[in-house]
Amino acid sequence: MSQSPSLGLMVMWFLVVLALIPVTLWVLKRSGMAQGMGSQAGAMRTVAQHALGPGQRLVTVEVGEGEHRTWLVLGVTSNSIQTLHTLPPQAEPATHAVQPGFATLLQQIRQRGGKGQA
Repeated sequence: MSQSPSLGLMVMWFLVVLALIPVTLWVLKRSGMAQGMGSQAGAMRTVAQHALGPGQRLVTVEVGEGEHRTWLVLGVTSNSIQTLHTLPPQAEPATHAVQPGFATLLQQIRQRGGKGQA
């Protein structure tokens, strides 16, 4: 009978530890500590990427901060990542003009059609 209380206590502590695992992971995720462990946050960012084929991409990545920034042109496949070229940081590539959505285009067509019929 003396074993019963210690077994119950052991089971209770086991359940407490099991409950603390997801709580601890949630706290780490919310605090941002889990992200960037072992590396500086913001020390690397993707500048541009272009799909060459299935599973093949050409990616330009900026590494470092401030005056120590460098751009790496990488060839990325499902099996490997190869550094193709290293260059100093350039001006940001021109972004493509944002095209209006389908709803906007449809509204413009309807407005033109309504004026022509009147």
